[in-house]
Parts: sequence; C-alpha cells; structure tokens
Amino acid sequence: MIKLSHIVKSFGGQTVLDKVSLELAEGGVTALIGPSGSGKSTLLRCANLLETPDGGELRLGEEALRFIPGKKLPREAVLNVRRQTGMVFQSFQLFPHQTVLQNVMEGLVTVQRWSKDRAERRALELLEKVGMSHKVQAWPSTLSGGQQQRVAIARALAPSPQLLLCDEPTSALDPELAAEVVSVLRQLASEGVTMLMATHDLRLAASVARDVVFLEHGRVVEAGAAAQIFNQPREARTAEYVATLTAGAREAMAA
Repeated sequence: MIKLSHIVKSFGGQTVLDKVSLELAEGGVTALIGPSGSGKSTLLRCANLLETPDGGELRLGEEALRFIPGKKLPREAVLNVRRQTGMVFQSFQLFPHQTVLQNVMEGLVTVQRWSKDRAERRALELLEKVGMSHKVQAWPSTLSGGQQQRVAIARALAPSPQLLLCDEPTSALDPELAAEVVSVLRQLASEGVTMLMATHDLRLAASVARDVVFLEHGRVVEAGAAAQIFNQPREARTAEYVATLTAGAREAMAA
C-alpha cells in the first residue's frame, strides 16, 4: 500500500500543501497535474522524504510514519522509505565523472552493497530495457537530454523500488527527445511499475497515467481515472485547465 494522508507542508509561513491525501494503486501510474506553484513537486518530494511534511501520515509498504511538528523522524524509518523509492529528476542529476554503466551501478554497489559483478549485470539489463545498451561506456556530457533521462530512469529502477517518482521528466527536453522518454515510461507502465509523476505535460499524463490528480494552491481540486479527468471532469476549474490538452494528446490517451 502507498498512501499519503492529510499531508501539510509550509515554507516560510506559506502553506504549499494543505491536507493533501492520495492513495496509489499498486502497478498503476498516477500523474500530478496543475499550474506552477500548485504543490506537485513538493508532494512528490514528500513521498520519499526529500522534504519532511509538517503534518499528516505516509504509508509505504510496511513503513507507516506520522508527521508531528517539531518531532524528528527516526533515521532508520527515513532510510526505509527511501530504499523503497526511486527518483527521476527534471535535470537528470547524472554523475559527470562516471560512465553510463557506472552511473547505474553506483547506488547498487555503494548503498545496497552488491558485488560489482552483480551490479553490472543488473545495470546492463536495465540499460537494455531503456534502449541505452549501446552507450554503456559513454560519458553523460556526450549524451542528448533524452538519452541522459533514459539513463536516469535506469538508475532509479536499479534497486527495484516499490515506487518510481518522476519530477517533470520531460520538461527539460524538446518534443522529439521527450518522445523517447515517454516511450520508456509507457513501456514501464505496461509492465506494472508503480509510478507517481509530477508533470506540466498533459500529453505525457494522458498517454501514460491511469489516474490523475489535479492540484491547485496546495489542494486537490479533483482526482480520478485519466479518461474521466481529461474527458468528463466534474469540476469547472479542472475542465478549464485540461482544455489546454491538444487533440494530439487525446489521441495518445486513446491509443
């Protein structure tokens, strides 16, 4: 079970998340959509405790945490949550001094304490999955943005996390390169990888996500199946926002 309940988060006295609740279907993809400043990325970072909520509860696998202002979380509990999540960042965050293969292996060897042989086999398997097996010895600086993001996805998947978190995975890419990443994410979705993604790209949300949550001003305006949110939203504000969805994106959702 992956569940966020009544999550509250403030920065400098400004409330960014206001009692947000979210339950993820295992094996499904949930997209967080909404205008800039709606709290999408903050909620994503609260899911793996890169940001510690000021209130609410998180349940991930066997770990259940309650957030109380002024009370520090046990270090082992935080690590247990992070071990169960993989993170794909907007800006790739690859190690520039390591090859593609080494980037994917690093967490397995350093954090998981895998042998180098075992880590290399896992890394090669994942690089094949994301279409990057021909670049295993390349340096990140020689790759296109789409290629770097595919390597980042492989790295996030390496420890077999329960939940893959994607923070604006295509926003730094031009449309052609973004299509490469969307293709990989669609493949992962078809294989039952549980994903939570924050995105401004409604085409991505429509083509990959099974469920959609529309956030604004730190609150959930509407949540439901992607087809319902994009085709028959219940809330007027949701309808106004998703009206920006292009005809091409609707075709992608129907595909």
